[in-house]
Amino acid sequence: MSIQDKIIADIKEAMKAKNQDKLRVLRSLKAKLMEKEISERKDGEAKLSDEQAVEVLMKAAKQRKESIEQFEDGDRKDLAENEKKELALIEEYLPEMMDEDEVRKIVQEKIKALSASGPEHMGKVMGPLMGQLKGKAEGSLVSKIVKEELGG
Repeated sequence: MSIQDKIIADIKEAMKAKNQDKLRVLRSLKAKLMEKEISERKDGEAKLSDEQAVEVLMKAAKQRKESIEQFEDGDRKDLAENEKKELALIEEYLPEMMDEDEVRKIVQEKIKALSASGPEHMGKVMGPLMGQLKGKAEGSLVSKIVKEELGG
């Protein structure tokens, strides 16, 4: 079952259970997936791949994380809690992300393979890494580790 199909099935379950909060988040995700589907449509192909769906969900999760940070900085714990609940729901549909140690090991291997030696090689390393780690690790984490490893 694809991610989109699972979300649609879960929308039906949330409707039956009258779970309005879950329903609102799932409908929002479905709308974002449909937007992406329409923007990507070519040759009559209507369905997004799971990889494309993960991109959409990761973007939604990132937005929630940024909102949580802003709400907490603004001392709006109530709004931050709501965003945390939405984030937890979104993360249920995302594949398990790599932890920092796993990402660091891959970054070190890539730096060695590309003979990168300083902060000026950040772009040279980031491009291939993001292609390799797309959907498996957050870009901000990868960037942070690359900076640390290159001494930036």
